[in-house]
Amino acid sequence: MVESEIYEDGAAAALPRPSPSLMLVFWLLGSLLLALVLLPLISLIATPSLADLIKAARDSEVRNALWLSLAGAMLTALVAGIVGVPLAYLLSRSRFPGRGIVAAIVDIPMSVPHTVAGIALLMVFGRRGIIGAPAEALFGLRFWATLAGIVVAMLFVSAPYTVNAARLGFEAIDPRLEKVARTLGMGPWQVFLRITLPLAWRGVATGLTLTFARAISEFTAVAILVYYPMTAPVQIYELFLRFGLDTAAAVAVLLLVLALALFIVFRQVAYGRTAPLGPGR
Repeated sequence: MVESEIYEDGAAAALPRPSPSLMLVFWLLGSLLLALVLLPLISLIATPSLADLIKAARDSEVRNALWLSLAGAMLTALVAGIVGVPLAYLLSRSRFPGRGIVAAIVDIPMSVPHTVAGIALLMVFGRRGIIGAPAEALFGLRFWATLAGIVVAMLFVSAPYTVNAARLGFEAIDPRLEKVARTLGMGPWQVFLRITLPLAWRGVATGLTLTFARAISEFTAVAILVYYPMTAPVQIYELFLRFGLDTAAAVAVLLLVLALALFIVFRQVAYGRTAPLGPGR
């Protein structure tokens, strides 16, 4: 017995009918993971009262921290797109010596503890860092106590998501489409901008969305490199130490709602956009 499933693009695929017992066991196991994710979030949302949330939202320091996190995450996603998408294309299309090493370097931030990442960034971009010191002396650019430092810290921990997702998007494109475009007289830049990038749009958008989500939630690397001005995660930690759980929970809920709302919007843009051609079409 097979059943047919219709996808968003209208294509149909025959799927084997799953075993009821197998599906029951998998649902039970999957529910454990869902409970692990949902229960802490439900407990967090239920902790502050409406009055606590309103009070937190009216606090200028909290609003500034939320805005700083939002601005830093947006800039991080922008920079990740500018420098990460070209690297993803190179990794998907070129076969050069050391390609595997480059791909491994891209993934390193995903396995490095964020305390280690923050200390390493401080050694490079801090007051006496190998980039931080000359950047301030020559250009007046500081990475501590500035938005630039926040973006650097966010970018370090979140850029791999852009590179890896975009790389998968490029790899899903049939190279023959690009070759045909070249035979029709299009130059390499035209092919990339008019053929390759639109076809890989969903992969690129997914990567940028994940980068934004990871950046807006970063605490450790930002706290070690910058700390002031405080982003929302740092502000929440500061409030927890000074005033306790209830005060910190109110700001945490505001950040959670903001991050989830933006994440849902960005995911809808990434998966709701239709293109004339795309991976798997």
